[in-house]
Amino acid sequence: MSISWFADRCIYRYKNLNDLGEMMMIFLCMGYFNSEKMHALPSAEIEAVMDECQPHTEKFYESGKVLLDAGLESEIKNLRRVDGKVIVTDGPFTETKELIGSIFIFEAENMDEAIQIASIHPTTQVNKGEEFGWRIEIRPVHYFKNDK
Repeated sequence: MSISWFADRCIYRYKNLNDLGEMMMIFLCMGYFNSEKMHALPSAEIEAVMDECQPHTEKFYESGKVLLDAGLESEIKNLRRVDGKVIVTDGPFTETKELIGSIFIFEAENMDEAIQIASIHPTTQVNKGEEFGWRIEIRPVHYFKNDK
């Protein structure tokens, strides 16, 4: 099964937003951080940084476009098929200092608007984020329609 087979059967998810028929795409963002730098801080300092995030998070939600915003735990399991069997391993696959700490999904007209909306998120607004290697990856979402 080739990538093009998969891509040919995927479509951008659109949703009618208003009576004018304006269409929106769905975007998935992954928020990364440097785990070594974050975990080196005392919990009181981490709490202070998280408190600094709150006003930016509220502004992000006020955009009215956020569908899901979730923080992720540090436990990672990888599933992969090997010799006809599903193998479960602890992750990530490679040694990395950078982990995904959050995901969020929102609607936007195009990638340019997605960048504008994502730039409101605390990842790009909190000064300490630069010190901790915070960054966001933005991807348009494709999906298979489930008719069942």
